[in-house]
Amino acid sequence: MTYCVGLCLKDGLVFLSDTRTNAGVDQIGTFRKMSLFQKDKDRFFTLMSAGNLAITQAVKEILLQGQLLNGKNLWNVESTHDAAVVIGDAIKQVYDRDHKALEKAGIDFNCNLIFGGQVKGERPRLFNIYSAGNFIEATPETCYFQIGESKYGKPILDRVISFDTPLNLATKCALISMDSTLNSNISVGLPLDLLVYEKNSLQASKLVTMDESNPYFQMIHQLWGEKLRAAFNSIAEPSWSGETPSKSITSPAKKMGAVPIYRASKAVKKVATPTKTVSKTIPKKKVTLKAKR
Repeated sequence: MTYCVGLCLKDGLVFLSDTRTNAGVDQIGTFRKMSLFQKDKDRFFTLMSAGNLAITQAVKEILLQGQLLNGKNLWNVESTHDAAVVIGDAIKQVYDRDHKALEKAGIDFNCNLIFGGQVKGERPRLFNIYSAGNFIEATPETCYFQIGESKYGKPILDRVISFDTPLNLATKCALISMDSTLNSNISVGLPLDLLVYEKNSLQASKLVTMDESNPYFQMIHQLWGEKLRAAFNSIAEPSWSGETPSKSITSPAKKMGAVPIYRASKAVKKVATPTKTVSKTIPKKKVTLKAKR
């Protein structure tokens, strides 16, 4: 598996991906999930992938070669939206070529991508592209996407990230999201690729690969755990007596009553009725005595 997160904010974009792949507990590999596409201060794109590695690598190769799909590729499209359409067409091409063989082998066609960037003259944009080649775009209300093992890192994003979040704060939040995932799922692993794209820069000015020796990520890993435990310990324990109203856990719910408890009824002891024994009397045979002559 993998974990990738992309954020589209008012000041730019943040992309973060791990590099672990696995096909079982004893088949673990390191493959880069992030790819960058840049052209002469005219456009800058980032692609992150999750799913079947053979499928995502095939899609990426079509894009890197600049193959024309309906007359377009990443180097000649006029908008980031059109670039997402090109990626969708590349996925469909790989599907048409490989899906029958995959079905025979009992393998699903699994491909999920986060794609974003900027073409000169338009704003930065971010897309989540699915296995069918269709996609959705991030909005100010829903300004981030996750693919792969997303559940562990989602709570911190939901609590912190908004469209107006500054890039540095968003970077810290994305790294905490990744650290939470690393801590809970062995299918996600270091090193990490991090790109912070500043709006209108059209270049990768803030790009880094991070492993366990990175001092900032070490600090994130240590402090986040400590702060979580401190915050947990600072919260009062529940009061069952009701003496402290603010801590009372026994306050009745407004919409539902207490959970009913069903008790087993007491077993009634049945007194065995003694059975009467009926004795059958065998009638005696009458003996007739005859007098002797």
